[in-house]
Amino acid sequence: MVFRRLFQLVVVFVLLLAVAWAATALYLDGPFHKFPLVLPLVFLAIVVGIFIRARPRALAISLCFGLFAVVVAWWLTLKASNDRPWLRDVAQTPWAEVHGNLALIHNVRDFDYTTETDYKPHWETRTYDLSQIQSMDLYMNYWGSPAIAHTILSFEFANSPPIAFSIETRKQDGQSYSAFLGFFRQFSLIYVMADERDVVRVRTNYRKGEDLYLYRTRATPANARGIFLDYLKTANDLRDHPQWYNVLTSNCTTDIRPHLMVGGDLHVPWDWRILINGYADQMAYQRGNLAGDLPFDELKRRAHINDAARAADQSPDFSRLIRVGRPGFGQPAEKSAATF
Repeated sequence: MVFRRLFQLVVVFVLLLAVAWAATALYLDGPFHKFPLVLPLVFLAIVVGIFIRARPRALAISLCFGLFAVVVAWWLTLKASNDRPWLRDVAQTPWAEVHGNLALIHNVRDFDYTTETDYKPHWETRTYDLSQIQSMDLYMNYWGSPAIAHTILSFEFANSPPIAFSIETRKQDGQSYSAFLGFFRQFSLIYVMADERDVVRVRTNYRKGEDLYLYRTRATPANARGIFLDYLKTANDLRDHPQWYNVLTSNCTTDIRPHLMVGGDLHVPWDWRILINGYADQMAYQRGNLAGDLPFDELKRRAHINDAARAADQSPDFSRLIRVGRPGFGQPAEKSAATF
């Protein structure tokens, strides 16, 4: 009897979550932008009517879940677009051409900032020699809770400045990031490809209350090359077939895992820290993927780069200066890469 009652409570709780999500999806993503409350109110009225009229109770619950499924089926038909009034920092869609060892990347971002929101946009086309790729580095960016972070991968070359890949929300004019809105179809997905002086410095030198950590990974040049190419493939796919950002299923960390598995040919077991990604560096450390040979707490302390980035600021040698003295940097590439 107790277990039956507990099961019923769990079902009702899940149903309430499903109804709340569906009503919110109809409100935020529905077609009636001038009257956004119409569809969610109709939906809730139908749900209430079902619970009043339908018997037995199991039938009412089944019908409500069926109604939820109809909303989900509609929601999945919504298509992302690259044709929107984007904010200037995500106005251009990166894409690449690969010819043998040469990767020609279009719309590499290299902004000159005065403040976080006041900058001179500058987009470049850069060529990278894949035979010169040396390493892959991991950035962890925190702005509040230690449980949540933004992850960035950066690739170093022997004959070119590093290029950083940041998987982000593509926001329109008037939008700002919201984890709650990320559960719905409010943001498109973009693979920002940027000079480190842009994507790193805006976080350390201009935004307030953000902390950035830089780690050298043990990825071999071969692993780094495969991951780099898989990033480019996805960027090209997004140019032709835009996708939605989702805070659970398609974000800055969950979308890295497929690149490591496909491009890097690594085994990447699922881990709760892929979702609670503020601990992704701890996960990588425990799997032997961060260079430095120090206890994790000490490695993380010395990985903090805010002061170094502020000191380097406008220097053309920015990327080298933020790496000087960091554990693991300057070491030769590993002979084999561990699972990330």
